[in-house]
Amino acid sequence: MSAQTEAASDNLFRHPPLLLFVASRSFSEFAYQIATVAIGWQVYALTGSAVYLGLVGLVQFIPSALLVFIAGHAADRYDRRRVVQACQIIQGLAAAYLGWRSLAGDLTVLEIFSALVTFGVAAAFGDPAASALLPAVAPEGQLQRATALSTGAWQFSIVAGPAIGGLTYAISPAVPYAVMAAFWLLAAVLCGAIRLERPAAEPDPPSLDQLFAGVKFVRDNPAILGTISLDLFAVLLGGASALLPIYARDILQAGPWALGVMRAAPAVGALVMTAVLTRHPISRHVGLRMFQGVIAFGIAICVFALSKEIWLSTLALAAMGAADTISVVIRVSLVQLATPDEMRGRVGAVNYLFVNASNQLGEFESGITAALFGTIPAALIGGLGTIAVALLWMKLFPSLRKVERLE
Repeated sequence: MSAQTEAASDNLFRHPPLLLFVASRSFSEFAYQIATVAIGWQVYALTGSAVYLGLVGLVQFIPSALLVFIAGHAADRYDRRRVVQACQIIQGLAAAYLGWRSLAGDLTVLEIFSALVTFGVAAAFGDPAASALLPAVAPEGQLQRATALSTGAWQFSIVAGPAIGGLTYAISPAVPYAVMAAFWLLAAVLCGAIRLERPAAEPDPPSLDQLFAGVKFVRDNPAILGTISLDLFAVLLGGASALLPIYARDILQAGPWALGVMRAAPAVGALVMTAVLTRHPISRHVGLRMFQGVIAFGIAICVFALSKEIWLSTLALAAMGAADTISVVIRVSLVQLATPDEMRGRVGAVNYLFVNASNQLGEFESGITAALFGTIPAALIGGLGTIAVALLWMKLFPSLRKVERLE
């Protein structure tokens, strides 16, 4: 490692605004991942219905779709730290309410879904504001490393959060909600402690044009449009995670333990790659490297689709996570650097909607394709489709492919 690279990495870990931001976002994500397990278990325990389990994701997605433009405008008009902090406090209070009602033994499905709507509204406002806040807390010229560090913390939450949710739920259904409330409120305290060295620009006066300015900005900038739409279609076609239970039980015949291992594998691969990118950021041909990362993601899906061995399937899923991290870090950095600070909230809201839509619809697409063509063909079609999208986008957005450096 060069002395310059080592000094830059040390500077990253000695920058209080960034460390507070990453810690705050990590506690928020831990709380959310605990919720996915605790709420899923409790909804199924109360209803015994797979339909209600499907509605858990839907009632959280609808607020983001309805509020995307308002949320983005709020992130650009108000102090982003305070927007994120307010959302974390609201989520913490909603989790505390669920814990109190669960402890009393009176929690109803309607109350759970009301809390889920609250979580969805808070996320719709909080996530674009947090995304727009990252460039302000990163050291000058270190956005790619800061993005890798933030992504790594997020991936760790995905690995450890569900385990915490399952263990605490085994003690009592009220315990995971108490932990969620504590994590969200602690995240709010950490977010409030962030001190920005670079002041935010004065917002434009509110107007209808300003409300929809994020969409216009994305449409008028080919690099950003190409980056966001690449993420949308790559994730939409590459939703193999929805098929993991079928692979674990019917194809690999390995049982529930294999499902747990395979679900953790992409996050483990992503963690390893974020550690590499934090120390060794991509300095040249970043546009081409982003497309190569998506192509590698598609190839890994194809290997997973055809695998009949648990060890090969696990390695393929870990490679998927690593390849996806390369493209994610570059995509996030490209969008942030190509967007003026006063527009980052509205552009981030559009991006947030695209990412949420691709995750939700990607699992739906995989399930429908598997029902029509079979599980293995469905996963293989997804992998080949992801590769085809990357190659097509290289032709449609040549300026994106030719991006040489991020900073």
